[in-house]
Amino acid sequence: MKAILFGATGMLGQGVLRECLLDPTVERVLSIVRTPTSQQDPKLTELVRKDLFAYSDIESQLAGYEACFFCLGLTSSGMTEEAYTHITYDLTMAAAQTLVRLNPNMTFLFISGAGTDSTGQSRTMWARVKGKTENALLRLPFKSAYMFRPGVIQPLHGIQSKTPSYRVLYAILSPLLPLARNLLPQYLTTTEALARAMIRVARTGYLKQILESRDINQASAN
Repeated sequence: MKAILFGATGMLGQGVLRECLLDPTVERVLSIVRTPTSQQDPKLTELVRKDLFAYSDIESQLAGYEACFFCLGLTSSGMTEEAYTHITYDLTMAAAQTLVRLNPNMTFLFISGAGTDSTGQSRTMWARVKGKTENALLRLPFKSAYMFRPGVIQPLHGIQSKTPSYRVLYAILSPLLPLARNLLPQYLTTTEALARAMIRVARTGYLKQILESRDINQASAN
């Protein structure tokens, strides 16, 4: 499988990149990032790009891929709905619309979040925007598309969140998270399980297009 990855510098994207490089079924990874990483691997090509809203100049480099792992995202804290929509909905759709045209047989996998609202009725701004993004992606003529809605995510293998407050929270809760994940799989997963689930769903599909934490943990174990 040849895959494109967005967001490899974030906590979730780091996990997906790690598992892609370890997985023998993933033949090649094109990582599209705003800032370069220190990753080196024969399977990995890193494309550093400041503008993630337009791709006409690099379309030849984006063709021939079977999966896209879209892990870009940021907290909505302190943002207006207009600004959050631009960086979440507009940016995601700019990439997805380009990729579906170049790779109609692609599977597109999008990391959303627990609590995302597909109806547009939620009073929570980020949930409405994420739901709008999910709905738009599911309407695109990809071979298949899957929305991942993890809840609490335990970072593993030295991976850390880029958000300082999250790093502090994870440091406080880290002794409790393994036990909590076993007791409450519907609420918790790990960066490793999420990444493995995305790779396996990209390769073999899943019975649902929207995966909550329990589905993610199940898919990662199959």
